[in-house]
Amino acid sequence: MKFRTDRATLLKALAHVQNVVEKRHTIPILANVVIAVREGTLSFTATDMEIAMVEEVPATIESSGATTAPAATLYEIVRKLPEGAEIEFDHPGGDAPLKLRSGRYSTSLVVLAVEDFPSMTTSALPVRFHLSAVQLRGLIDRTRFAISTEETRYYLNGIYLHAAESDGAKVLRAVATDGHRLARVEEPLPEGAGSMPGVIIPRKTVAEVRKLLDEATGDVEIALSDTRVQFQFNHVRLTSKLIDGTFPEYERVIPRDNSKVLRVGNKVFAEAVGRVAAISSERSRPVKLTLGRDLLVLSAASPEQGTAIEELDRERVTYESTPLEIGFQARYLNDITDQIQGVDVEFLFADGAAPTIVRDAGDTSALYVLMPMRV
Repeated sequence: MKFRTDRATLLKALAHVQNVVEKRHTIPILANVVIAVREGTLSFTATDMEIAMVEEVPATIESSGATTAPAATLYEIVRKLPEGAEIEFDHPGGDAPLKLRSGRYSTSLVVLAVEDFPSMTTSALPVRFHLSAVQLRGLIDRTRFAISTEETRYYLNGIYLHAAESDGAKVLRAVATDGHRLARVEEPLPEGAGSMPGVIIPRKTVAEVRKLLDEATGDVEIALSDTRVQFQFNHVRLTSKLIDGTFPEYERVIPRDNSKVLRVGNKVFAEAVGRVAAISSERSRPVKLTLGRDLLVLSAASPEQGTAIEELDRERVTYESTPLEIGFQARYLNDITDQIQGVDVEFLFADGAAPTIVRDAGDTSALYVLMPMRV
């Protein structure tokens, strides 16, 4: 195997694939990346046995072949080469070292047999559909903050993606919850997705796909079965195992009769929450909302620091129901307001102890449920 490529192209690909490399090194081969030249195409592959990523890279190829090299070491070498450098790779085969040259610099890396590298491409993925990169980014960004990190409820450690129906229309729905808040976001159901099983995409996979989407344009091809999912775009293919569990019946926790409606400027509200919560050093930072006619008072108290109050009046607030007091974690409030793109955010209350619906006043595609707390 022999080829040449430029530093910038190689560094970008290695930065992507090394993110999924096994960091604990319990199985030596998982610390390596597969470098393969087949049918005139150069590719890099890494896996941690849960996720596998393959990225194709443009190169000037002299001969085909494949080997594996330490991913972290290779990335550091390439990162420290000068900008604009051209890098040559040469591997004669077998267990001979991989030679790397750039200008007057050269190194030899110990390799492991490519035959020992595990494959994640054994099962068929019968369901295939396309989403734009913008749509997929939106589904992820507006739900992932609610993914649970509690390992005992492993079935909540991801985003539940499934086909559903909303107001008579077929939709692709993404849902995440940690038991304290719930995020539900919808896009029109893509062609080919109608037969998809409901799948739970793991938190790490969500994070890796989202990083790649920062550079993505056009459409993303999504292929899946009931055990695996694959995302392909921009010469990158990421395959992941799915969480083997049953996502709870989330519709049962979404309130249906919350009739007390608060409408407030999203930016004004978010900034006020941040200011009053600053008084408390507690991680949960509870904030109390006291509502009167066209009036909202936010307050927080700390035994060590004191109290803070901010009042928002009719210029920024619309509320026409009976008076109400309710408390929420400040961080949970801001996690939701960070996803609101419109000018106003709406809260739908039942009372001071019941789950509250939060939504963008100008966008019905996303809905959030937030559990109150005592304050």
